[in-house]
Amino acid sequence: MRRSVSFAGLLPVALLAWLPVAAGHQAEPTPAPRQVLTVDRYADDDAPGSLRWAITTANQAPGTYRIEIAAVGTAPYVIKPAKPLPAINGPVAIVGLPWQQAGQYVAIDGAAYVTGEGTKACPGAVEGQYGTNVRTTTLPGLVLRDTQGVELAGLEIRNFCIGVLVNRASGSEIHDNRIVANKGGAGVMLTGDDGSGQSTATTTIHNRIVRNEFLDNGDGLELTRGAAWNLVADNVFRSTDANPEPSQGIEILWGNDNTVIRNRFENYSDGLQINWGNRNTIAANTFTGNAIGVSLTGRDNVVDDNTITGNGIGVAVRPQPTSLPNRISANSITGNGLKIMRCQAGGACVPGQRRGAIVFGVPGLEHASFVGSRGGGVHSDPDKLARICSDRVNENCQPAPNGGIVAPVIDSARRDGQDLSVTGHFLGASNTVHRIEVFGNAKATDDEAAHYLGSASVATDAQGQGHFRLTLSDAAGLNGVTATVTSLEGATSPLSAPRAVGR
Repeated sequence: MRRSVSFAGLLPVALLAWLPVAAGHQAEPTPAPRQVLTVDRYADDDAPGSLRWAITTANQAPGTYRIEIAAVGTAPYVIKPAKPLPAINGPVAIVGLPWQQAGQYVAIDGAAYVTGEGTKACPGAVEGQYGTNVRTTTLPGLVLRDTQGVELAGLEIRNFCIGVLVNRASGSEIHDNRIVANKGGAGVMLTGDDGSGQSTATTTIHNRIVRNEFLDNGDGLELTRGAAWNLVADNVFRSTDANPEPSQGIEILWGNDNTVIRNRFENYSDGLQINWGNRNTIAANTFTGNAIGVSLTGRDNVVDDNTITGNGIGVAVRPQPTSLPNRISANSITGNGLKIMRCQAGGACVPGQRRGAIVFGVPGLEHASFVGSRGGGVHSDPDKLARICSDRVNENCQPAPNGGIVAPVIDSARRDGQDLSVTGHFLGASNTVHRIEVFGNAKATDDEAAHYLGSASVATDAQGQGHFRLTLSDAAGLNGVTATVTSLEGATSPLSAPRAVGR
């Protein structure tokens, strides 16, 4: 039932920049081979052969060296720094040879100097705050700061507050690693933080985070404070019962134009959470077992062709001070509505919270009605938290998201041979084209969107009334349909009420 999708017309320059050079264009010359610095001692000292020595040596002549960490003794291979390692100056590659040779990782383990009680061992920038979901760049394992062109591969980076800190660094690639049990900021944090909590533009761009396994980190990965045009692809973000603070698989906070494709998100409060980030593309991912699969604020974000199944809420669109458009298109959303009470700076634990496929008006930690943790040691003044509008007039509150666009109504759904004819109507902006998308479900009463069936562009009249009729194929075995409408600006409605398929 699923369509074949080409993302070339969907994805922003962040992804297209990584596509092969087109025929007829001259490729860049092959760089000269780098000298190899071999790490063949796991003791944490400055002597030749240690990781600390290798990073210090490579930093003296960026672009000259490649660091290879050899297998020492028998597996498991573990380096335990006794104090923070030097920040890494690129271009340089740091590669675990056992991974290249036998698929085994070399661990860089922060347990020797990140000590303390659980997440309290990871302090935030504000005194008394700690753990995930507070501003921090504290106690990272590997640091890429004000640099470019760093490659990390074949490593298991574990037990730090932040596994890898990418701070105002660009053009780097973190691939084929395991990022495990980093209990503070994130497993990998990409941030343009200027050191005072403000964003910097064009400093944390064109990084690639691909084919890594993220396990039991507070946040798996963060794209924050100006991180833009980065690619996150083919990773697994998984939380288990061993995770003391299962917050987000990915948090995008004031990050724009990032591309997140073909990843898997399991068992977080939010699989992916966008906080006031714009124009991010979230496509072809799988979200399962999360309290919320995808949580949205910001504008012009696209959630397209994802598989969203077995969550509390599939897609939650949160209110914000100005109601801005976000597009939710052609996803497979089914089996959601579960009562998953996991609310670490996300999730949905408000008593009576509506659950299901696409839910508008879900409170986040910025709202007074949010129930859950806002971060370790965070104490919020309820009078300064945002309110969500009710039906009362002149209330100082945040309006309905996505412009309050209303779901369409399906008037009829009838099967004629192999084809399915669907008719309906909607109310939108006057004299404007809208996009109708229709989904099929196994049961007539299913109110989700298991199978994307097709779409049509439909214009409204002067009163904003629109009427649609779609003839759809490939609908065998489906007994119910739902639909969404998307405005010209890109704001998608919740799903319509289901309509049984008749004959």
